[in-house]
Amino acid sequence: MILRGERLLLRPLREADVAALVTIAAEPAVARWWGEVPEADLRSKATGEQDTIAFTIEVDGVVTGLLQVHEEPDPDYRHAAVDLFLATQAQGCGLGREAVALIVEHLTSDRGHHRITIDPAADNERAIRCYESAGFRAVGVMRGYERGQDGSFHDGLLMELVRLTPG
Repeated sequence: MILRGERLLLRPLREADVAALVTIAAEPAVARWWGEVPEADLRSKATGEQDTIAFTIEVDGVVTGLLQVHEEPDPDYRHAAVDLFLATQAQGCGLGREAVALIVEHLTSDRGHHRITIDPAADNERAIRCYESAGFRAVGVMRGYERGQDGSFHDGLLMELVRLTPG
């Protein structure tokens, strides 16, 4: 499945993308929020060995980031969770919002989800603004949610976008 936006496309992660994504993930502006992204983890996502659906974010034919989706299949709790990172040079110009809008439209219209969540670090103001501009709203702060590179636990912000009717 390929999702085309105005400036980018989301396509299935391929093994050939892994080296570029490892390099992007190691950029200080990305690693600050993501920590180490193991090559083996990306390879297993590329081969479908994980329950995460991984998309490469591509701009003008260049690997620019990763977007991943986890779908909860239980019909009583059905929803999808999204996460992404972009290369430093691609940040702050609306590409994150475009990627999120594309995947939200796919997940709600094509996959039948009414609720999408995302969980940035509570102090990642740029990501929070991006997700808010795509229609997500804060649900609450998850205290001590993830371990940071400094070894201590940091808060996360749970955000959701709910569409009870299609479109």
